This record gives sequence, C-alpha cells and structure tokens, in this order.
Amino acid sequence: MDTITKRNIRSKLYTFFTTRVVYHSLVWLLFLVLLIAMDSSSRSFFFTFSIELVNVLFYAIVVYFNLSYLIPRYLSEKHFLWYCLLLLASVLLITPIKMVTLYFLFNYFPEAQAEIVNHQYVFFVSAFIIAGGSTILKIISDWAKYQRDRKELQTQTMQSELRFLKSQINPHFLFNTLNNLYALTLKKSDKAPEIVIKLSEMMRYMLYECNEKKVLLSKEVHYIKNYLDLEALRQGKDTEITFEVKGQVMDQKVAPLMFIPFLENSFKHGLNSSISQGFVHINLNVEQQHIHLFIENSKAETLPLQTHRRSGGIGLVNVRRRLNILYPNQHELKISDSPKTYGVDLHIDLKK
Repeated sequence: MDTITKRNIRSKLYTFFTTRVVYHSLVWLLFLVLLIAMDSSSRSFFFTFSIELVNVLFYAIVVYFNLSYLIPRYLSEKHFLWYCLLLLASVLLITPIKMVTLYFLFNYFPEAQAEIVNHQYVFFVSAFIIAGGSTILKIISDWAKYQRDRKELQTQTMQSELRFLKSQINPHFLFNTLNNLYALTLKKSDKAPEIVIKLSEMMRYMLYECNEKKVLLSKEVHYIKNYLDLEALRQGKDTEITFEVKGQVMDQKVAPLMFIPFLENSFKHGLNSSISQGFVHINLNVEQQHIHLFIENSKAETLPLQTHRRSGGIGLVNVRRRLNILYPNQHELKISDSPKTYGVDLHIDLKK
C-alpha cells in the first residue's frame, strides 16, 4: 500500500470519527462500558446491562436538552438563576420517568423493582451531576474554542502585517537606490554589480524566506547589513552609519523583519535635510537566548512639518503590538526622545 493510499485512508477515518454523531455515540458507549465495569453487585450481566443502558439513555436526554436549549437560551444570556431552576426542574421531571421505565422493564423481578424504588435519590443525584458536568464541559469547550479562534485571529493579523511589510520597501529608498545604481552604471563603476546583488538578496529574503514564523538571526543580520549598505550609498558621504554586532550569531531564531521598522524610522528622522551631520548608530548584542538591539540617531531640534504620511513600514505602534503577540512577557522596549537624539532599546528573551 503506497503512501498516498495510506494518507487517504487516515483522512477518511479521521473524517468519520470526528463526525459529531459518531464521536458522541462513541463517548456514550464508553460511558456505558464504564458504568457496567464499575458495578460491584452480584447481579447478572443482563440485569446490569439493561439498567445501565436505560440510565445512559436518560442521561443523554438530560444532557442534550441542557446543551441544546438551556445553555444557549438561559446560561449564555446570563439568566443564571433561571438556568439553575430549569435544570433542576428538568432533572426532577426526567427522574420519575426513568424510574417508571425501569420499574416496568423489570416487571418480573420484584426485588429489582424494590431496589429501584429505594434508590430514587441516587437516580436524581446522578442525573443532576451528569447534567451539571455537561455544563462544565460545555464552558471549558467554549473557552478552548474562543482561545483557538483568538490565537488564529492573532496569527492572521501578524501574517497580514508581515505580508504588508514584505510587499513594499520604502518607495523613496528603492527609488533612490535605483537612481544611484543607474548613475554608477553610466560611470561603469565597479560598485554597480555589488548593489544589484545586495538589492536582489534583500528582495529574495523578503519575498521567499520570510514565510516562516521564525527565521535564523544570521539571515536577518545579513539583510540589515545589505539595507545599511544601500542606505549609506543613498545618503552620501556626509552621514555616519555604524552597525556593530557583539556576541556569536549562531542558530538563534527571531521573527522576520522585526527590526526593520526601527531602522526605517531612524533613517527617516536621523538623516533628513535639516540635519547637517546626521548619524545612525546600531548595536546588536547577541547571546544564545537573548538579543539586545540599541539604535540611536540624530534628529533636528525642531522636526520639519510632515506634509504627507510616510510611505512604507508598519509603524512603531504596530511593531509594539507585534512584539506583544510574538514575545509576550519576553521583551522590553524603551524609546528615548531627547532634543537632539532618538533611541530605541529593545531586549528580546528567546528562552521560551
């Protein structure tokens, strides 16, 4: 039997057993077997099987009435008192019906009938416990489903943000890089092929290698170096751009393109036309289970009026949100804003 056939069989079996009717029937069957196994009396198997089968059938009636009507109609609508009263009333109603059914089922067994009459409270309490247990399981199930849906929504949000980030490089950055490349090509400069390679590596990384939730830190660092090299070409010789990496960049993994919005922001404010000698300093301190990124850039004491919204990036507000989702209780982000400098201090704990 080939692999595809086995996979199809497993898929069909999974679909069959996860059908609501099938897995509910299996649960009740397992419950019936458990009740029979727990019976410690010396009664015959037929007697035990009959009484427990009737018990399970009436338990199922109470449970499904609770799940399909009482919980959606009253408990979900926060009518807690009415829910409790109606659940109690339904158990009080179903218990005598079950007892009458058992009584007539054992019409030729007076001793069994006497035992049924003497254990009325047992039937009531057991039915109430089963009904209450179904409520607890329903609450837990709904909570788990809510958490799954919430996590899926967060994942979709992160993926949408990442797709948005990947779908564009800052248009000004790309436009100026291509202009500089064109100028170098006219001059037949030896730097032109290097720029083409760096730009193609950046595009390849963004489009094809950032599809995973985590990427190797070494690839992210390489992307940052290419980005900074092209920015240095775009900004010219009057700017100071430094990037220092301390520690060993090995097999650590981080969320892709997490640091780029901070870099874009530093170049936007740190190297604009109103600053005579601007700078952007980046320090990355790497440990096996910890990353510390510090970025400091110059800024004008009075920033020029922004006549239009910035193109590109997902914004520092969304970066904070992405950090909260990807690294909950595992990161610390501090922003320092002084009259002449702007700093980003980010710590990420990779232990979890």
